[in-house]
Amino acid sequence: MLTRFILFAMAVIILTFTACKKENEENLINKQGGPAACDTSDMKYAANVLPILQNNCYSCHGNGVVTAGVSLDGYANVKQKVDANLLINVITHAPGYPAMPYGLPQLSACDINKIKAWVNTGAPDN
Repeated sequence: MLTRFILFAMAVIILTFTACKKENEENLINKQGGPAACDTSDMKYAANVLPILQNNCYSCHGNGVVTAGVSLDGYANVKQKVDANLLINVITHAPGYPAMPYGLPQLSACDINKIKAWVNTGAPDN
């Protein structure tokens, strides 16, 4: 009886640690190449990057709001953060940089990859 209980307990423990991995739905879809796969080709500031910033950053750093001396109003301000290597580091939660958006979850991998793709093409004003 005790042996059966120990085997049962060991099986539950093993299954608990091997059966489930926490991954969000977006990552699962993207790994499978499903309809929500992230397209990072031909990223444009106005069409792709600006909406991400407006939805995730403007409550603290846009529309005239300047928090911690940072404004992302307008392309020139965003480009300044790109050129100083700040934008990518804060949104990827790189060590030594404040994690943004502050107090909220990290941007989706797709949104980060879209911004990175735009930056890698020189962060044009398009």
